[in-house]
Amino acid sequence: MDRREFLRTTGAVGVAAALGGGALLGYDDESSATTGSVLDGSPGDSPIDTIVVLMMENRSFDHIFGWLGTDEPYLEAGRRRFGDGFHVDGRLDLEYRNHAGKQVPVQHLPTNPDEINPWRGCGHRVPGHGWFAGRRQRAAGFLARGTGNDEFAIGYYRGEDLPMHARLAERFTVCDRSFASLMTETFPNRQYQHAAQSGGEKDDPGRLHVGAWTTETIWDRLAAANVPAGYYYTDLPLLLLWGNRLKPFIRSSDRFFEDCAAGTLPRVVFIDPGFTEPLRTDDHPRSDVRIGQRFVREIFNAFVRSPHWEHGAFVLTYDEWGGFFDHVAPPQLADQRASPISADNFGQAGFRVPTVLASPFARHGGVDHRVYDHTSILRFIEWRFLGAPPEGPGRPNDRWFLTKRDRHANNIGSSLSEEHRDFELHFDADVPIEGVSSPCDAHTPDPTEAFQLGSDFADTVAKGYPGPTLTPWIEDRAKPELGR
Repeated sequence: MDRREFLRTTGAVGVAAALGGGALLGYDDESSATTGSVLDGSPGDSPIDTIVVLMMENRSFDHIFGWLGTDEPYLEAGRRRFGDGFHVDGRLDLEYRNHAGKQVPVQHLPTNPDEINPWRGCGHRVPGHGWFAGRRQRAAGFLARGTGNDEFAIGYYRGEDLPMHARLAERFTVCDRSFASLMTETFPNRQYQHAAQSGGEKDDPGRLHVGAWTTETIWDRLAAANVPAGYYYTDLPLLLLWGNRLKPFIRSSDRFFEDCAAGTLPRVVFIDPGFTEPLRTDDHPRSDVRIGQRFVREIFNAFVRSPHWEHGAFVLTYDEWGGFFDHVAPPQLADQRASPISADNFGQAGFRVPTVLASPFARHGGVDHRVYDHTSILRFIEWRFLGAPPEGPGRPNDRWFLTKRDRHANNIGSSLSEEHRDFELHFDADVPIEGVSSPCDAHTPDPTEAFQLGSDFADTVAKGYPGPTLTPWIEDRAKPELGR
């Protein structure tokens, strides 16, 4: 049996098995951040040659991973590995005051008898997650007037509901202080993912236009340094928003599977889910989260079965919290557009987002408590390939960073270590996932996004950017499970 076949079939070792000792993975200061880390060595000697980033949509940490904070088998396994102080900052014992002044407890969506469709949020508003809605949620709670929310926003899932996320969290390293870069919606946060700034934009654009954004990006820096890099899209190649100069990086998600199988992935890979029907796999409300589970499973499995896995790192994260509840107050971060006025403050991070760092060099069942945002991923890339120091702002005349934000960001690669090297998954890579529910009916409030495709964007995609063929997660979707 070769390594790939072993990875495909392994599952005999449970995720709760103790695999040795080690300190609690909970860093509180810069000095301890790189102890035993790949960052201790030079970038050229790093065991990480390929970094894959998958960013999903609009979910908070407590909404997805709050169950980890009280899951006793998971916590006991962590205590055996890392000591009695092992913990995850996730909470489900919360309640929020609604418009009528009533305290409402958070609820497990799939077992709530009042839910029409707990997997999509049918019958509910899409929770508020704009610049001002987020600030209202921070100030008054997630059901207060002005938040844009109803009780769907204080619902949550458990591990059994999202089995792929559960396996990744239990096997690899969870980041429980990973925040959206901005307290606002999707597009400004995705700009931070690529450019470490939003160009001053606070909200999603009304229409998407080719070349609408002009900021320098990580792709420009990688190209200048001759570092192979690729952006794989499912239906909307968002790099076109920076214009045709980034066209050389854009590839269909079908190509991702081909490149994984052939062992020809570039060094840096970002992959986006589908944002629109019928390819919507992004976890945004109105999409069944189990479609998202299938998408994550197929993307991760393609990478883990490829030759790149043995020297790879896979980051699963979300662009922003989507209006869903989270109990941790978001921090203020360094930013060139920071302001003491909340309504103008680009240093205000958004609420926590689910983030997992998966790699043969990630701690088994570990938790990283350092503060991260999307630019912490850029910082890891900049250290590995672009000459950035492992931590800190570097020297006064350095030019490796894009903005003040990534220059001061903590490096998400700090928890990776050759001491943790373990190529086995310890779970079945073909995680079974339940059937998919039917789409919301016409009585559900309009789920239309705040953006539309400008004619130039739509024409450019139609003429030069073919979408993927029928892929495994869509094949599963072709036979929906009716009802709840």
